[in-house]
Amino acid sequence: MNTNTKIHGEIYFVLFLLFLSFTFTSAFIYRPIKYEKSSLASPSIRYSTSNPSDVAISVSNTEILTRDVLSTNDIREVLKVEKFARLPVWPAWNGVFIFIISRLFGNDAAARLENSIGGRVCPNFFQEDSEKTTSPFIMLVHHRHSFAPWDILRFGQKTFFPEGFPAHPHRGFATLTYCLQGGMIHRDSMGVKQSYGAEKRHKGRVAQWLTAGAGMLHEEMWDVGPDDNKWPLSFLQPSSQELYQIWVNLPSRDKMLDPTVKLMRVGLEGRSQDDVAAANMPSVMVDGTETIVVLGSYRGMKSDIVTSTPLDVLHIRMSPGSTWSHEFPDGDTGILYIRQGSIKVGKGTSVECHHTAYLSPRGSNLKVTAHESDGADFMLLAGKPINERVVASGSMVMNTQDEIDRANADYQNGWMGAPWNQELTDLEWKDHIDKFPSIYERRNRR
Repeated sequence: MNTNTKIHGEIYFVLFLLFLSFTFTSAFIYRPIKYEKSSLASPSIRYSTSNPSDVAISVSNTEILTRDVLSTNDIREVLKVEKFARLPVWPAWNGVFIFIISRLFGNDAAARLENSIGGRVCPNFFQEDSEKTTSPFIMLVHHRHSFAPWDILRFGQKTFFPEGFPAHPHRGFATLTYCLQGGMIHRDSMGVKQSYGAEKRHKGRVAQWLTAGAGMLHEEMWDVGPDDNKWPLSFLQPSSQELYQIWVNLPSRDKMLDPTVKLMRVGLEGRSQDDVAAANMPSVMVDGTETIVVLGSYRGMKSDIVTSTPLDVLHIRMSPGSTWSHEFPDGDTGILYIRQGSIKVGKGTSVECHHTAYLSPRGSNLKVTAHESDGADFMLLAGKPINERVVASGSMVMNTQDEIDRANADYQNGWMGAPWNQELTDLEWKDHIDKFPSIYERRNRR
């Protein structure tokens, strides 16, 4: 997603003065996130522990016993902690208000307010240096927004700043979009439309894995429609939106694969015939801590998505004072992003809310302890480094500048299809795709 939105500080200040009343009103109407209780847990997968070192897994009445052994001599430690800027958007006036609160009352108060009313985005741009490796991960973006039907400023903003990301190209990497609240509507140059998210209308399809490969255009617009259309709730209740988008690099051998897109859901419970093709993301519950296996594996439970290189993307929700551990190979990249609460890693390094921690490449066991009163909610990104040169430009990620130039030329020549206006109806969009087809869509047909 392209988050390069430039709004001058003077405009921020004027918007704040004019619309402070709207922000205060929203603070009382918006529902805060309660991360201690997951809305994504799968009732078809149950875990219980009778001994701290044993984990009994019950899946479809089949018991699997695994031994949890954590070596104290092989613990992963934090190498570096970083805090990326949080930018005000959707609505910008909320984000400006949260920024002022952070200056007056500190980051913890601002984080809690952001969880409640939304209005900010935080792009984590990963860059390798002599101290750390971040491959194969390119970027993690944490979005937290809200769209209120009664917000008159919203409709003026839409005229110059669409509610989402109109058609744009990608080549050379894969994207994971994982919704925690709200949802997205996807349309692409392959003729695929998908709706997914964390609301009832999305029927458990909470994520999307998109392999751009040789290239595709797609649009991603916020799905702001309410589940309940009854008046006045549909008017008073803002549409809360929260998601992660993670960019994952592809090795050179896979950068020109045919583009594909696949929906993902947590667990098998309630899966309909329409969801047979949706990939499963297992949910693992151990001693009050839930681990959602978005990609990769955890305690023998695996995501259905097959990735080009070995990696784990795990969403962990910890109860106050609990501990959590995960084993992954020595030398692999390890990155933690804290969404809520705070944690201690390894021998006790603290990582606060909205901070990113890079783990030392040495060691194969990660041990995390949650804050004693608040608990914690965080993401783990772990994977085998690709160890290839990376050249990125906009939404193209290749190995050389010549390949970037070729990607831009292919886009300009219409090989990936032609961009369309996000206001097109589905029928008009389909007509556009037929008129300006992607050569990779034709290649897939063969």
